[in-house]
Amino acid sequence: MAAASAAALLFSELVALGQTIALARLLTPTEVGLFVAGGVLTTFVTNFVEGGLRSGLVHRAHDLDDAAATVFWATLATGALMALLSLAAAPLVGHVFGDRSAGLVAAALSGGLLLYALTNVPEALLQREFSVRRRLVVGPAVAVTFATVSVSTAALGLGVWSMVLGSYASSLVWVLTLWWICDWRPARGRPSFRLWRELARFGFPLVLGMLGDRGQKATQSVVTGAALGTADLGLLRYGERMARIPVMGLVEVSSVALFPAFARLADDRPRFRVAYLRALRLTVTAAAAVAAMVVTAGVPLVVLVLGEEWRGAGHALVAMAGLGLGKAVMTVGEEAIKGAGRTRLLNWLTLTETVLSVGLLLLLIGPLGLVGVGLSISVTAVVTAVLVASLAAPVVGVSARQTLGATAPAVASALVACAVTVPLEHLVLHSASRGPWGLACIALDGVVLLLVYGVTLRVTAPTTAREIAAMVAAAWRRVSPGRAAGDR
Repeated sequence: MAAASAAALLFSELVALGQTIALARLLTPTEVGLFVAGGVLTTFVTNFVEGGLRSGLVHRAHDLDDAAATVFWATLATGALMALLSLAAAPLVGHVFGDRSAGLVAAALSGGLLLYALTNVPEALLQREFSVRRRLVVGPAVAVTFATVSVSTAALGLGVWSMVLGSYASSLVWVLTLWWICDWRPARGRPSFRLWRELARFGFPLVLGMLGDRGQKATQSVVTGAALGTADLGLLRYGERMARIPVMGLVEVSSVALFPAFARLADDRPRFRVAYLRALRLTVTAAAAVAAMVVTAGVPLVVLVLGEEWRGAGHALVAMAGLGLGKAVMTVGEEAIKGAGRTRLLNWLTLTETVLSVGLLLLLIGPLGLVGVGLSISVTAVVTAVLVASLAAPVVGVSARQTLGATAPAVASALVACAVTVPLEHLVLHSASRGPWGLACIALDGVVLLLVYGVTLRVTAPTTAREIAAMVAAAWRRVSPGRAAGDR
C-alpha cells in the first residue's frame, strides 16, 4: 500500500505542480487569495462532517457492516446540515475579508460539503483493506480532474471561479471513483445509536485535533488577509502549497498504511516497537533532506517556476522549511497513538498546537510579514513534534534515547548538507538569475546536497544508510527485472 501510495503521489504531485505553474501564469495572487478566503469557512466545518467517525471505522474490529451504515447516514446528515449553515454564513466571509467576491466564493463552495460526506465510508473501508486500487486510481483521477478543469477555465478568463469549478469537478470524481472501487453499499448494514456513540467516543479527540488544525489555518488566512491583503494571502497559499508537498508525501505514503498496521500490531509490543522506530527513522530521514533542499533553493525555485511576482511565496516557503520535518515525527507518533486506541492523548497535541500557532502568528506577522507567518508554522510544527514523540514513547514502549537515536542523525546530517549547499547557491550559482539554466543549477544544488547528506548519514547512522540503500536496490530490481535476473 505504501509503494502504491508513493507511485500515485508522484504522479498526482507532478500534475499538481503543472497545474500550480499554469494557474500562477493565468491568475493573479489576488485571485488565488480570494479562493483561499472563500474556502476558509467550508474547510473549517469539514471536520464537523466527518466527526472522527472515519478513523473509528478503520480501527473497529467487528460489526463492520452496521458500523459502516451508521457512519454513512450520520455523516450524510451532518454534511447536508453543514452545507446549509455554510451557505447562510457566506456573507460573513465577505465582511471579514472586506471583499464581496470572497463571500460569493464561500457560498458557491458550500455544496462541496455534501459531496465530501459521501467519501467517508468508502475511504475508511478501503484504508482498512490496504487497498492498492484506491491509491492508484482515486488520487490521480482527482488531481487530473482539478488540473484540467481549473486550468482550462482559467485560460477562458473565469478567474477565481475556475478554481471553484475545478474543486467541484474533482470532488465529484472523488465520490464516483471511491464508490466504484468499494463494494460496500448502505443497505448491507443497520445504523444504530449505540455504534455511533462508540465510534464517536474513539474519534472525538481526533475531531478536536482536526478542528484545531482547521482553526489554525482559518486564523492564518483571516489574519494574513486582514493584515497584509488578499495578494499576500495568495502568496502564502502558494508558498504553503509547495511546503506541504513533502507533507502530503508523508501522509499519503506513511499514515494511510501506518494506522491500520499499528492497530493490528498494538497487542504485540515487540513488533509494535520495532515498526514504530523504523517508521520514525525512515520518515525523518526523508523529511530532513527535503527541509535542507527547501532552505537551499526555495526562493530561486519559486521565481523560476512561477515567476518574479511570486517571489514572496518563495520567502514564505523557506520560512516553512521546518513544517515537513515536524510533520514527519507527528505523523508516525499520531498513528501509533491512534493504533493503540489512546486517542485522548492527542488532546495535548491539539491544545499545544493551537495556542502556539496562533500566539506565534500574532507575534511575528507584524515585524516580519509573510516570513513571520511561515516561521510561526515551522516553529509550531517542530515544537509539537517533540510533544507527540514524548506522548507516543510510553504507549509504544520506547525510551527518549531510542527516539532521539531514530531522529537526531538525520537532522544533524541535513544541517551539514545545508552548510555546504546554501553558500553554493547564494554565493556562487545564483539560480534565479540564470534564466533557462536556472533549473539546471538547482538540480546541481540537489545533487551536491544528496551526496553530502548521504555521506554524513553513513557516518552518523550507518544502519539507516544501509536500510535505505537496500530499499533503493529492491525498488530498482522491481522496475528492471531483466537487469536483476542478468546480475544473478
